[in-house]
Amino acid sequence: MKRLVVPALLVGLLLPVRAQDKAVPRVETRTPGLRETQPAAKTDAPPTLRDAVDALSPGDLKEFLNVLREHYIGAQKLTDVEISRATVQGLLERIAPGASLLGPTAQTPDEQSPFRSEILDNKIGYLRLGALSAEHLGELDAALQTIASRSLGAAILDLRATPPGSDFELAAKICERFCVKGRVLFTVKRPNAGQEMVLTSKEDPRFKGVLVALVDTDTSGASEVIAAVLRTQAKALVIGQNTKGEAVEFSDVPLPSGQRLRIAVAEVALPENISVFPGGVKPDVPVDVPQATTAAVLKAALDGGVAPLVVETERVRLNEAALVAGSNPELDAAQAAARAKGVKPKPVLRDAVLQRAVDAITTIALFESAAKKPGN
Repeated sequence: MKRLVVPALLVGLLLPVRAQDKAVPRVETRTPGLRETQPAAKTDAPPTLRDAVDALSPGDLKEFLNVLREHYIGAQKLTDVEISRATVQGLLERIAPGASLLGPTAQTPDEQSPFRSEILDNKIGYLRLGALSAEHLGELDAALQTIASRSLGAAILDLRATPPGSDFELAAKICERFCVKGRVLFTVKRPNAGQEMVLTSKEDPRFKGVLVALVDTDTSGASEVIAAVLRTQAKALVIGQNTKGEAVEFSDVPLPSGQRLRIAVAEVALPENISVFPGGVKPDVPVDVPQATTAAVLKAALDGGVAPLVVETERVRLNEAALVAGSNPELDAAQAAARAKGVKPKPVLRDAVLQRAVDAITTIALFESAAKKPGN
């Protein structure tokens, strides 16, 4: 534990003057017992501050503090309080998002996000999970029943509108709607091994077709656990951006000043020790979209559904009905465009992540159809 604190202290002390630091010689390290599979790529880029601190030996760490106290021009400022502050700063930066400081008035937002379902092109079931709740679980079951009754072979589970939370038992119930009965879904690990909670799928899956999960950089906690489990247990394709990496249970500890220390006290781990904290869930198909755009499409979907956000409007064409009527839709459209010349058209709002999911499902369906043809 002491060895962790001192490097964290160095990070806290060095950060304010980092811009003035000179390049630190790169230190190459090898781990005994591990064999390199390929030569390390050569780079002229200097190591990061953390790399440099991690390369210091225990003797270096001790000498570092001694030199600062004896020779630094502002050594009188290195009081015990200042060193403690540097230690806290370094630790918070090193173990984020596992710990953070909250102001005395900071409140966890009670976000209301509704459940929505829709059928796209009579082929794909779209499920916007919304906030994790027993009520939404019931709505999910009803939507899955509709999908089954219409024999739809593909579904999209949108987790982008699911607020952060740590209701992992409810997350497991969501997962078991898609996963094989009897499988271990994930484990909630705590420092005391006797307090670990193993969550398994207790029901037969209600959907067995092609499944896609949509995530973004705000997907956090239980929702990113759902994405990770569905990928490993239900072969779901994950599309979007890397999730937040907060698949943990937090506890808020009040400090004497009124601020609070929010600290991770339990971590979710998938079978074979696959961890979601702190790296998050990396999408199978990354789609880089600004969060402002994601917020806009999610809001628009509540008002008008998701179909208009993924289906392109068909271009007007000259047809037999137009000839009979003596009109030309193509010419009319061209004239309208000419009249609007100089007026910058408002960009059409599109959900690129959802569009990519629809494209992926369409491609999978084409391959499956080709594989079923005689002679294949």
